[in-house]
Amino acid sequence: MEILAAIPSPGTSEIELGPLPLRGYALCIIIGVFLAIWLGGRRWVQRGGQPGTVADIAVWAVPFGLIGARIYHVVTDNQLYFGEGRDPVDAFKIWDGGIGIWGAIAGGAFGAWIACRRRGIALPPMADAIAPGIAFAQAIGRWGNWFNQELYGRETDLPWAVEIDNGLDTGTFHPTFLYESLWCLGVGLLVIWADRRFRLGHGRAFALYVAAYTVGRFWIEYLRIDEAHEFLGLRLNNWTSIVVFLAAVAYLVLSARSHPGREENVEPRPDGEDGSDADGSGAEGAEAEADGGAAGAEDAEPSSAEPSADGEDAKPGKAQATTLEKAKPSAEPDAEESADRSEETADEPATKDESETAENADEGITTAKSAEK
Repeated sequence: MEILAAIPSPGTSEIELGPLPLRGYALCIIIGVFLAIWLGGRRWVQRGGQPGTVADIAVWAVPFGLIGARIYHVVTDNQLYFGEGRDPVDAFKIWDGGIGIWGAIAGGAFGAWIACRRRGIALPPMADAIAPGIAFAQAIGRWGNWFNQELYGRETDLPWAVEIDNGLDTGTFHPTFLYESLWCLGVGLLVIWADRRFRLGHGRAFALYVAAYTVGRFWIEYLRIDEAHEFLGLRLNNWTSIVVFLAAVAYLVLSARSHPGREENVEPRPDGEDGSDADGSGAEGAEAEADGGAAGAEDAEPSSAEPSADGEDAKPGKAQATTLEKAKPSAEPDAEESADRSEETADEPATKDESETAENADEGITTAKSAEK
């Protein structure tokens, strides 16, 4: 049957950026990582976290995720790197493609756990914040398989079939990379909607992402024709999808029972900032405190006017006025005595001066009489 339309594959897996060639596979991963960090950062702030925290966590999570993804791929597809005619060094050439999403999730979660412990943050709320971003990153990253012409499905003549000419297979095949890319896009949108609708917390948004992804991955594995280990007629990734799906669903149910709702405080406040929450609870506490102070002042004012035990009304300020009146007579004599003392003190120098003047006058008269004699 003649193929009327098909998705062409790129002629090369490299993109020329000036003098530096960039692998299309690596470019897809880089774009996906930056998208996940950007979206995760926005969601983290919306949940009460601090700006820049997700980027700091990614410094640990991304390298661990890449290492875990590569290890998972090498272990599950070891026949590609070990054995007769194989070069074990190729196991380190991650730029040639070959990573496993389950290893990426496990390794990335371990790296994020280390970073969260260093910052005093719980891992579940962080996982909820970045869950849809991871799904969107996968949607972009899967196009790296298109650049490398790998991980395609069975032969088909559908209009959206992908053309493959990699020296091993030639023809049109199911574009499993496209199927998974669209599926991951839908998973990310599903998580965002469910998170807003049901206020998922305590890791349930991440568990929903994992459960939804495994459903699509289980179906896509049936279409792939690349070599893979099988057990009881199922590919290894099919079994992994089943186990992970059951674990994610169990976590969703148990977590909803033990920790309903969403976390209130996802990240400690930096030193020097007040502890008021983003929803204004700190302002409400201040208003309540001010209201309490005003109420206390109002309660204190009428207390002096309350009836006394003997039935008489105590007028405000009466006791203070009585005390002043009693103290006034005793204060007046003191003032008079002070005035008398001041007058006596002022008179003493004057009397002394007058006595000295009189004595000098007498001496002058005596001297004059002596001279006359």
